[in-house]
Amino acid sequence: MHEKVQCTQCHAKPVFTEVGKHCQDCHADIHQRKMGTDCAQCHSVQGWNIAVQKVRDHQNRFPLLGAHAAVQCEDCHKSAAVGQFQGLSTACVSCHLREYQKTTNPNHVSGQFATTCESCHSFDSWLGANLNHAAPPINFPLTNGHANVPCATCHVNGNYSLQIALTDCGNSQCHLRTWQQTNNPVHSAAGPAFAVANCASCHTTKGWDSASFDHSVTGFTLTGTHASPTPTPCASCHVSNNYTLNSTDCMGCHLAAWQSTPTFGGNVPDHIRAGFPSTASACATCHPITKWADGKFDHNAFGFPLTNSHALVANGGKVASCTSCHIGNNYSLNIAPTDCGNAGCHLTTWQTTNNPAHPKAGGPFAAANCSTCHNTITWNTAIFNHGATGWVLTGSHQMAPAGKIVACTDCHVGNNYTFTAANTDCYGCHMAAWQSTATLGGNVPNHITAGFPNSQCATCHDTLLWADGKFDHSATGWPLQGAHVTTPCASCHMGANAFALTSANTDCYGCHQAAWLSTQTLGGQVPNHIAAQFSISCVTCHTTWVTTGWLGATLSSAQHNWFRIPHNGSVCSDCHLVSTNYATFSCINCHTRTAHQPGMSHPSVGGQYVYGATTCYNCHKN
Repeated sequence: MHEKVQCTQCHAKPVFTEVGKHCQDCHADIHQRKMGTDCAQCHSVQGWNIAVQKVRDHQNRFPLLGAHAAVQCEDCHKSAAVGQFQGLSTACVSCHLREYQKTTNPNHVSGQFATTCESCHSFDSWLGANLNHAAPPINFPLTNGHANVPCATCHVNGNYSLQIALTDCGNSQCHLRTWQQTNNPVHSAAGPAFAVANCASCHTTKGWDSASFDHSVTGFTLTGTHASPTPTPCASCHVSNNYTLNSTDCMGCHLAAWQSTPTFGGNVPDHIRAGFPSTASACATCHPITKWADGKFDHNAFGFPLTNSHALVANGGKVASCTSCHIGNNYSLNIAPTDCGNAGCHLTTWQTTNNPAHPKAGGPFAAANCSTCHNTITWNTAIFNHGATGWVLTGSHQMAPAGKIVACTDCHVGNNYTFTAANTDCYGCHMAAWQSTATLGGNVPNHITAGFPNSQCATCHDTLLWADGKFDHSATGWPLQGAHVTTPCASCHMGANAFALTSANTDCYGCHQAAWLSTQTLGGQVPNHIAAQFSISCVTCHTTWVTTGWLGATLSSAQHNWFRIPHNGSVCSDCHLVSTNYATFSCINCHTRTAHQPGMSHPSVGGQYVYGATTCYNCHKN
């Protein structure tokens, strides 16, 4: 429609920018600003009246939905007849205040209901209001049995200002009378757990009679046969409506059962004569809550586990009943598992032993030490740890078939188990073998005449084989080397006290004096040791770890007083011409006159050279 308008109708002044762009800038607002400033909500440039249908459809800030869609315009817009559609409030109460004031179920005015109608009512229907009872400020959800109760049942006399907590069933005046009428138990007399403020502890909105009491809050959880109400009703324990019990002691309910134990017999001990404690913790050590008569005593709890043969026959052992040990109904025994002999159970067995006779066999076989060898599997399968005595059985000392010992009495003759440390050093058992060395001969020395100490048998002998003794000669400070290794003992150890050799005898001369003296006649490369005044420290030249015999001695260059040896392949007699006197020597036996002519001048001698036996050495030291 703007296309047909002359420019000057809008641009009254030649300044084109002084014209507004909004409808109201050119068109007067006949609605007197009651319909807002956005003309385009209803009108368009196609024609001023073309958009009226949108107005009738109420497509604005208050859409006509539900029951509002059937309402005539003039029902709300009272000046519609004269074409005035004033903007109205969107609050329900602005139109429906009369309906709000006429309410009776409930009376909104006396109940001080909020005028925010939409919190309960919908556009579709004014009736069928839905109140969210769980939302603030009420905060009381209507669940289960509360859901179908008419409002007036709780809001008596139109009292909608109730402030009740969900758990305040008794004090709320709704269920107080019900609480007062209870008889199983009588809540008003049954103690704090059943107080009027604690209804929610047991009751729910599903049903007043479907109460479920959590007994564990009392400190006594109901399990097994104690479970309530089945198989044990509350009144079975809370006799005469006594719900003020403050003890969890079993005896309070089971005293009669405890007192009946003297007549049961069998595996049930007389609890009274046995002095069994009657506390709850003591009863619970044997009796489970599932079944009182199915009591099982945990012997381990008293430091004496019943293992193997100690267990009852029913449990795989050999004990007929508890009274087999607890004679005369004596359940006050205080016995350690290792106290077999002193316990009065096995003392007679200990006293009748004969291999060995334990009462006479010393400390290891004392009545208090039975468990050292015996176990609960069987009394006769004793195993003695000989190593505990400080003398381990090895080699042939072991019991057959590992060793050669048939029985303990092979060593402990006459039931003598009181051996001391002196008896453990071979001689105590092997004296006969030691004495027989006087006649054995060969490489076996006579231990008696040799003065061998009988406390040191283990120096040569081991437990594998007595006759296979081996002496470690290096332990004497004189190891056997070279030809000495194969030399029989008797070749060195001769005479009445053959094995009493001292350190002086270990320096060759003690055994090889004859060989030393024989050097006077040997000749050749062997010097006369006596004439040469050689030391009797033979090892200076003779070494047993190099030579395989007495001959072949070698004098080191450090021990030669003149010049280094070997000397150009020469032997001792080439220089030492007098075999009985190695203090003299001659050079000219090998170095002839041709070495220096007579009268030859020699710068180093300061004159005429004199040819003599040792003259060469004066200059030629090497």
